[in-house]
Amino acid sequence: MSNYITALMFLILCCGFPAAATSSSNETDLLSLLAFKSAIDLDPQGALSSWNETVHLCSWKGIQCGTRHPDRVVEIDLTSQGLVGSLSPHLGNLSYLITILLRNNTFYGLIPQEISFLRRLTFIDFRYNSFSGSLPKNFSQLPNLCYIDLTGNSLSGNIPEDLCDMSNLQLLSLSGNTLSGSIPPSIGNLTSFKELALAFCSLEGEIPESIAQLQSLEVLLLGNNSFTGSVPSGLFNISTLQSLELDNNRLHGVIPSSIGLTLPNLNDLHLEYNQFTGSIPVSISNASLLQELVMSSNNFTGPMPRLGMLTLLQAFVVDSNLITDDISFISSLTNLTNLEYLIVGSNLLTGTLPDSIANLSSQLSTFYLDGNKIHGVIPSGIENLFNLGQFIVADNYLEGPVPRGIGKLSKLRALDLNNNRFSNKLEISFGNMTFLSNLYLNENNFSGDIPSSLANCTNLIDLDLSRNNFSGLIPPEIMRLSSISDTFNLSYNAFDGGIPYEVGYLINLVALDLSNNKLSGEIPNSLSNCISLGTLFLDGNLLGGEIPLGLSDLVVLQDLDLSLNSLSGPIPEFLGKMNLEKLNLSFNRMYGEVPNTGVFKNRRSISLEGNNGLCGGIPELKLPPCSLVVPNKKNMSTLKKILIPIVSVGGTCLALFALYINKQRLLSQKKLAPSLPLFTRIQIMRLSYLDLLNATDGFSETNLLGFGKFGSVFKGTLGNGQIVIAVKVLNLSVRGASRSFMAECNALRNVRHRNLLKILSVCESIDFQGNDFKALVYEFKSNGSLENWLHQNAESRNLNMIQRLNIATDIAQAVEYLHFGTDLSIVHGDLKPSNVLLDQDITAYVGDFGLAKIISDIVPLHETNSSTGIRGTIGYVPPEYGTSRLLSTQGDVYSYGIVLLEMFTNIRPTDDLLEDHVNLHCLVSAALPDRVMEVVDSKLQALMMNNDRMKSCMTSILSIGVSCSKEMPRERMSMKDVVIQLHKIHKLLSIP
Repeated sequence: MSNYITALMFLILCCGFPAAATSSSNETDLLSLLAFKSAIDLDPQGALSSWNETVHLCSWKGIQCGTRHPDRVVEIDLTSQGLVGSLSPHLGNLSYLITILLRNNTFYGLIPQEISFLRRLTFIDFRYNSFSGSLPKNFSQLPNLCYIDLTGNSLSGNIPEDLCDMSNLQLLSLSGNTLSGSIPPSIGNLTSFKELALAFCSLEGEIPESIAQLQSLEVLLLGNNSFTGSVPSGLFNISTLQSLELDNNRLHGVIPSSIGLTLPNLNDLHLEYNQFTGSIPVSISNASLLQELVMSSNNFTGPMPRLGMLTLLQAFVVDSNLITDDISFISSLTNLTNLEYLIVGSNLLTGTLPDSIANLSSQLSTFYLDGNKIHGVIPSGIENLFNLGQFIVADNYLEGPVPRGIGKLSKLRALDLNNNRFSNKLEISFGNMTFLSNLYLNENNFSGDIPSSLANCTNLIDLDLSRNNFSGLIPPEIMRLSSISDTFNLSYNAFDGGIPYEVGYLINLVALDLSNNKLSGEIPNSLSNCISLGTLFLDGNLLGGEIPLGLSDLVVLQDLDLSLNSLSGPIPEFLGKMNLEKLNLSFNRMYGEVPNTGVFKNRRSISLEGNNGLCGGIPELKLPPCSLVVPNKKNMSTLKKILIPIVSVGGTCLALFALYINKQRLLSQKKLAPSLPLFTRIQIMRLSYLDLLNATDGFSETNLLGFGKFGSVFKGTLGNGQIVIAVKVLNLSVRGASRSFMAECNALRNVRHRNLLKILSVCESIDFQGNDFKALVYEFKSNGSLENWLHQNAESRNLNMIQRLNIATDIAQAVEYLHFGTDLSIVHGDLKPSNVLLDQDITAYVGDFGLAKIISDIVPLHETNSSTGIRGTIGYVPPEYGTSRLLSTQGDVYSYGIVLLEMFTNIRPTDDLLEDHVNLHCLVSAALPDRVMEVVDSKLQALMMNNDRMKSCMTSILSIGVSCSKEMPRERMSMKDVVIQLHKIHKLLSIP
């Protein structure tokens, strides 16, 4: 039978039998459909089982015949039948076919060119198949075709020009294919067009002006392509337009102020992830049919539009812009009873959260306010939003206790209060929050125990309670939440006791961080059950015993940090057989031979310092041969001999430093909330005056790195050159040097940040001449100071724009941490390029805290008086420090602003070039925004010459510097805002 069909179809095709010759029968259609069936490889639902000659074809499933020609097929509808196969070219013989619907199957291969023979064809729906190759040619030969939907296939090539010659075409959807090229300008010929969908098509170029000729257009979907340029202005005058989606492109320009009047039928407007500027038009409130307004991740400025008239609005999403307004604008949204998504994060919103939040739509499911400057408390009426699924208010200045009513939000899936100033005990009852999957409470001032009701959140995936003041035991029932699969982070708190054995229930967990607490006891062997762990941080605790064998079962573990504990015993050989990429065992009590396999073969991947009994290993470690190391008991005796001088006058003075720190901590505890112990925060090496003398070759000039008002800095090496250090030796004959020493110790005792220069040791002793000796030992940074890179070695050491922006961001993050990252605010007092050091990767570290002051977070910063006055460096000192003793973090902001301007202009604040200007601030301010090229460092000008985006970023960077260095402290930005804006610039520069 199949041979007969094939032969007959061959005759029909080759001999060109006209349709009229078979008008009295349906033989042609029968054979065409049977050929269609023969090209199907799989029919899991039996959709074509009725397709045989025992049943009339007009009764076959999915087939409909005409009324005027009852024996001829006019429609094929095989939607969602699970069919797998190719599309037979014999389809082209169904000459009466009007509609063909094949969506949601797995047809593959080419769409046959023979489809252009179907002169009556009106409707093609091949959505969500696997067709490949280019679009069929000669579609223009189908005069009646008005609907083509090929969404979600694997088609390639350009959009054929002949598609634009189809005067009756009303819908063309090619979204989700991998096309190339641009939209043909001839698209304007399709005057009957109502819907054009070309999203996710990899198209590029500009949107053609001719698209404005489609005056009947209702839907235009061009999102997720690479379109550039501005949007044709005429597009905003097509009054029939209902859906306009231009998201995820590279479009720029402003939105016409009359958009709400010229597009009265607009239902949804998507402009997110572009480069639009200007304000959001007020007239948008006149588009009364609007349901979705999504404009996130652009550069919109100005105030928020008041949308109280848009009663149908369901989504208002304008996050990640530069919008400035008081958060009280939310009160204007209380009439929007259909509102489900309110996302206004990462803007410049200020003010206090209004109580009117409780009156927002009960349909609200997603509420983002993160990354603004909102302060005050969360209103207790938040519990009225009973459909809330996501409540994100991270990175603000919110404070006070979290209202208990949040515990009534039983549909909440994500709660993010990260990086605010919330305090007190966490009194939320988590018992009803069974859908909660993501909980972020990190970087606040919460205290007390973790609520045991958290154990009811059996869908929890991600938990971060780090950098608070939580204390007590880690509740074992929390460890039983095997649903946690991303992050379990309790670091930088004051938890004590042991690590619960129940940690072994976290079998799906990827990252566990319990570092920097007061945990004691041994590492539980039950960790062997956590077979998904890729990161394990237990550093900065009081853990003892040996490393358990159970860790060898963690086959995907890549990063293991057990440093700063009291672990003992030899390093287990199994660590060298694991897939570790980083291993930190420093500052424990480990002894014996170091393995030389796996991670131990790479010196840069391991850290073993502070374990005085180790030997062997790869040569780069420069450890003594194991044959020269005394037995373990003698090692312990040797360690005792090393530690005894600590309490002597000529010893390491670590005990004196510890006593000083403990005294300061006790004084602080009388006034402030308890802080973490010093030794959970800072890695302290035990070094004596003799150690430092030998390390620096007698403080020789060849090792002199630099000098300042209060002393000199020397390069040194410890452990046969294994550890490179920087030793700051105080010149105690200079008035204020001792006070500088104390200030630096006091400032650094409670801080730890990746962009703050890490202190390794402190020595307060007597030298061999009987003179007082004080020194601070820091990590050595191989690339020296930012000062050298900008000025002294400017020719040989050129920093590009990205490197400068990275350094500026590193500095800003460090200063932000000093101001907001702990329960005390720290004023650095002497920010300048020479106090910024760079490592081998050009990562920046802020150092020299000799003028630092600690001020209580509960005292208004702008009204805090120093008892001694502040002295800094000319050019970087804020003007208010010269006329009063006013102490505030805003002084650091001023200094940072000057440093930022200096980095990108390469002009010192004391340069003679500034003779015609008051200062560097005034010079740059006068050049903004149109004459930026006049002040930018000449090494950067060539990069910016023909790059508008880089010019725009440079203007933004210099604007931040100018804003930070304003004369009046209250007019300066905060460092939180600086960091947010720099990250936005990073994002803009990273766009390819």
